[in-house]
Amino acid sequence: MEANLEKRKTKVKSILVTLPEPENEKSPYYDVAAASNLKIDFRSFIHVEGVPAKEIRKEKVNLSEFSAVILTSRNAADHFFRVCEEMRFEVPTDMKYFCISESIALYLQKYIQYRKRKIFFGKQTAKDLADILKKHATEKFLYPCSDVAAEATEILLQKQGIDFTPAVLFKTVVSDLSDLADVFYDIIVFFSPSSVQSLYINFPEFNQKDTRIAAFGKTTQQAILDAGLILDIPAPSPEAPSMTMAIEQYIKSIK
Repeated sequence: MEANLEKRKTKVKSILVTLPEPENEKSPYYDVAAASNLKIDFRSFIHVEGVPAKEIRKEKVNLSEFSAVILTSRNAADHFFRVCEEMRFEVPTDMKYFCISESIALYLQKYIQYRKRKIFFGKQTAKDLADILKKHATEKFLYPCSDVAAEATEILLQKQGIDFTPAVLFKTVVSDLSDLADVFYDIIVFFSPSSVQSLYINFPEFNQKDTRIAAFGKTTQQAILDAGLILDIPAPSPEAPSMTMAIEQYIKSIK
C-alpha cells in the first residue's frame, strides 16, 4: 500500500475542506494555500437543523427536572438555549453547566452572564468531563445531543454512573452538493463519518481516481476505508497533530 500511496503523490493545485468557510482569514488553511500557491475551498458536506420544540415535548423532556446540562459542542449550546426559548422555559440562575472544553464554556457568554454562573469544563475529552461530573453526582443532568451523538460518550457516562438524560435537540442533515458534480479537487479533507456518507448520498457513483483523501480522527479514517477509498493523508499523528500540518507535510513530500 505504501508504494501505491507514493505513486499517487502528484502536484497539489486544489483542496476542498468539508467544513464551513472560516469566519476570518486567520485560518491556518489559508496559510497553507498561500505558502503552496494553491486553491482552497470550504464546503460543509453536512449541516445541523434544530428539532422543533413540539417534537421534543412528544419525547416528554421536561427541562425543569434538570439541575445541570452537559455541553459537548457549540451546536449543543445553541440548541439548548433555542429550545428553552421556544418552550418559554426560563433557565434558572443556579443551573450548572458542564462543558467538554474551555472554549465551549466561554462560548456560553453568548447566552448567559459567564461570571455569575456555575460553569465547569474539561480539557477536551469526554473522560476529562466524566471525572468532573462524578464530583457532582447529586445533580440531574440533561445531555443535549444530535441524532448521531457519539455513542462512546454516552457509554462512558453510563459506566461512570452519571444520572443523565440524552435529548436529541438537533439533527445532522446531508447538504445538497449537486453543484460540485463536475468539479475536481486534488485533495478532499474529511472530518466526520457523516461527511463521508454525504459524499456517497450526493454522488453514488463517486470514483476516487487521482483525488487524494485526507481524514482527521480514527472514526473518520475508518469510514473512508469502509467506503473502499484510499486514505492518503491521515491525521492526527505524532509528526502532524493537526490536519493542516499533515497536508503541509504531504505537499512538501511530493517530488
